[in-house]
Amino acid sequence: MAKQTKKQKQVAQLDNEKLYTVDEAIATLREHKAKFDETVEVAMNLGVDPRHADQMVRGMVSLPGGTGKDVKVAVFARGDNAEKATAAGADKVGAEDLMEDMQNGNLDYDRVIATPDMMGVVGRLGKVLGPKGLMPNPKLGTVTPNVEQAVKDAKGGQIEFRVEKMGIIHSGIGKLSFSDDKLKENFEAMTQAIVKAKPTGAKGKYVKKVSLTSTMGPGLKIDLAEVEGA
Repeated sequence: MAKQTKKQKQVAQLDNEKLYTVDEAIATLREHKAKFDETVEVAMNLGVDPRHADQMVRGMVSLPGGTGKDVKVAVFARGDNAEKATAAGADKVGAEDLMEDMQNGNLDYDRVIATPDMMGVVGRLGKVLGPKGLMPNPKLGTVTPNVEQAVKDAKGGQIEFRVEKMGIIHSGIGKLSFSDDKLKENFEAMTQAIVKAKPTGAKGKYVKKVSLTSTMGPGLKIDLAEVEGA
């Protein structure tokens, strides 16, 4: 049997059934931090079956404390909109040239945005962008005439959430180097956005379980009383 490290022994001593407040969970993650700046993640187990269209949970939320991550954004736009997207900080802006670049496998982006008039071009990338969750979508605000604001939102801490097939949503909400207040604000913004996105087809208990973890840290169960509306 492999010998446990000092950190593994410390984690093993934690009570797996304990329900933490957000403040307690953040403090515990700090006690077990690694030697690099870990990402703090929230996971929510929801009472939905995303195989049914009326139980899909998906949306966007702006984290007030930011993500601590450099978000790479590509924008499909022409003329004035292209200039505005570039000025707002987009990493790549184009039209047919950008489409061809993506078809050649250059897909190192976290967000793809398009103006409505560019969807004829973007539509040809469905099989490329779709599986990666990058296809621009009007419901998510990534198909918009206001590409300037969309780029600023993406760069400023706006993230997408989407339920996975087991009914779980997990997402990073910042770095362990963030202040407690920033992490707590981001936790509240994330969980509230998911609560508000409750689909019409959800039956019974919607939020079943919430946990907080870090890249190398333990998974800590959060008391549902900490999640408004849960």
